[in-house]
Amino acid sequence: MDKKSVLDEIFSNDPFGMLNAKPSIGHIRDDDDRLIASFNDIITFYQKTNREPQQGAGIQEHTLYSRLKAIRENPEKSEKLKEHDKYGLLKFEQKEFNSLDDILNDDSLGLLNDADSESLFQLKHVAPQDERASADFIAKRKPCKDFAKYESQFKQVQKDLAGGKRRLIEFREEILNPGEFYVHNGILLLLEDVNFEEDILPYKSGSRLRKDGRTRIIFENGTESNMLFRSLYKSLLANGKAVSENSDKVNERFQEKFGAITDEDQEAGFIYILKSKSDKPEISEIKNLYKIGYSKIPVEDRIKNASIEPTYLMADVRIVTAFKCYNMNPQKLELLLHTFFGSACLNVDVFDLKGLRHTPREWFIAPLYAIEQAIQLTISGEITKFIYQPDKEEIMPRQ
Repeated sequence: MDKKSVLDEIFSNDPFGMLNAKPSIGHIRDDDDRLIASFNDIITFYQKTNREPQQGAGIQEHTLYSRLKAIRENPEKSEKLKEHDKYGLLKFEQKEFNSLDDILNDDSLGLLNDADSESLFQLKHVAPQDERASADFIAKRKPCKDFAKYESQFKQVQKDLAGGKRRLIEFREEILNPGEFYVHNGILLLLEDVNFEEDILPYKSGSRLRKDGRTRIIFENGTESNMLFRSLYKSLLANGKAVSENSDKVNERFQEKFGAITDEDQEAGFIYILKSKSDKPEISEIKNLYKIGYSKIPVEDRIKNASIEPTYLMADVRIVTAFKCYNMNPQKLELLLHTFFGSACLNVDVFDLKGLRHTPREWFIAPLYAIEQAIQLTISGEITKFIYQPDKEEIMPRQ
């Protein structure tokens, strides 16, 4: 029997139908397919509205906003979606290196962040063009002889950052103060002291007061520097961050101001911050969603029926923090915080057990550290000097 006949006999003798190929019922999406499909939802929204999805503008739109933000922050995803981005929503940029400065400024691994790296820029046999720049370079780092008394502080700040009790926030000139911590090129530093000097500089538009002076800066690698205050400011402005205050200390100051209790003090209620436990995607997928509220009774008692109350989005909640207030009007504090974060208020309709529609106005899309910072500014009385910018998720000075 030839080979063809043998094969014909094998294929014809298939009592269990094992050789009958079945057509594919459906297509199982892989990760790339799901990524493209999710991006197409954003494109569809753009086609309908002729704009990008915005933060806090309803649950569905905010979900698309969060999705687009996450994609933009992920270079790998952005690269995969580049060919599908017909409206330029990704703002994808390919790094280009056309000069030595481009390479040095892209020191993502921090290879130039140690003390020895500064010697790369020391001019030994070339006349400097700018005497001021030369003076700044003289203020190079040297070993810190009393570093032992600072080492525990650096370790605690790093621990606070890892545990979320401190945050890296946008650096601004008005928050450059002695005793505060900052990060420059990945190195944590403490501005220990400044010997300020003031000069009056003449300009065509008039004289201006210019404040400068030598600093004492302690670095976490055990070195110190006495660079000029203005030079530190420029360095941090170009490539630095400020370190926020420990959230526990913010709470302690709140208690110190509003919690020094005697028998004559009158209890006024509780200001609280809550996090939703809702398993609905339109709620659970919103990052940094918190409720700021006031209660006359203990917060634990107030939230017992959260799952059936529209003000709690018809779901159980978790207490993030709560402050017992004395001798004050907590309703005004609550209203002040609501007004301050008004631009980040969640816009959502919730239906109660009877099917009636409600629009809770106490939920805000803002990081916890910003809410705690707002409470701190309220305590200090400086809250009116600042505004909250949802796009940057930062509290900024009023212009």
